[in-house]
Amino acid sequence: MSSCSSCSEVSMVLVVSLFVTSLMAMTASAGNFYQDFDVTFGGERAKILNGGQLLTLNLDKFSGSGFKSKNEYLFGRIDMQIKLVSGNSAGTVTAYYLSSQGATHDEIDFEFLGNLSGDPYTLHTNVFSQGKGNREQQFHLWFDPTKAFHTYSIVWNSQRIIFLVDNIPIRVFHNLETIGVPFPKNQPMRIYSSLWNADDWATRGGLVKTDWTQAPFTASYRNFQVSTTSTNSLTEQSAWQTQGLDAPGRNRLRWVQQKFMVYNYCSDLKRFPQGLPAECRRSRF
Repeated sequence: MSSCSSCSEVSMVLVVSLFVTSLMAMTASAGNFYQDFDVTFGGERAKILNGGQLLTLNLDKFSGSGFKSKNEYLFGRIDMQIKLVSGNSAGTVTAYYLSSQGATHDEIDFEFLGNLSGDPYTLHTNVFSQGKGNREQQFHLWFDPTKAFHTYSIVWNSQRIIFLVDNIPIRVFHNLETIGVPFPKNQPMRIYSSLWNADDWATRGGLVKTDWTQAPFTASYRNFQVSTTSTNSLTEQSAWQTQGLDAPGRNRLRWVQQKFMVYNYCSDLKRFPQGLPAECRRSRF
C-alpha cells in the first residue's frame, strides 16, 4: 500500500474515533480500582495508585500478577485504558477478558502477545461459549501500544459481541444460535486481567524467550468504565444494548481487517479439513 493513502486513511479513522471517545468520556465517569477490583495473585506486584485511579501489574522471574472485578456482568459495555509493557516484551502476555467459571464457561478475550523491541505486538482475540473456543482472530495495531494509554472495549449484548480499540471496531461475533452456534448469553462474567510469562508459545511460537534482564515488566491501567443494565435506570436505554455497526462502522471494521489482521480462524482451511465452522460462512460485517 502507498504511504500517502495509508496515512490519510489512518488520520481519518483516528479523528472520528477520538471525537467519539471524547464524547464518551464526557458522559461517563471512570471507576475506582479500590472499589471495583480485587488483586488475584502476585501480591505487591499489583499496585493500585493515585487514589484508585491507576493500577499497575508487574511480572518478574518469580511471578506475574493479576486482578478481577468484584462484580459480575451479564451484558454491557466495558472500557479500559491500557499501556502495555514497553521495550523487549517477548514472552510476556497481557490478558484482559471477561469470563465465567467452570468447564462450560463463557469468555471474551483480549490478549496482547509481546515481542522483541521494534516488532509489533500481536492482539489475540477469542470467544468461548459453553466451554468451546477456537475462534481466534489476531491483529497488529496501527500504533505503538506501549507509548501511551489506549482504550480497549467490549460491547456485549444479546445480538452480538463487538471488540473495539480506541472506539474502532476490529471484530464482531454475531449471535447465530439460529444455525446452531452457541452464544454467550446466560452466564454472568467477571472482568479479569493478568500479566504473565508465556514464553513457551507467546512470541514466534515459543522460539523467542523472555529476557529476564529486562524485568520487571509493567502494564498500566486507568479509566475503567462499565455500562450495564444494573448501572442504567429502568427508563434509560443505553446505546450498547442494541449497538451494531452503521455504515461508517462497517467501513472501519473492513479497514482494520484488511490491513491489520494477521490470523483468522475462518480462513484456516488446514485447521478445519472437514469444513469451516458454521459462523464463518456468514458475513463478518
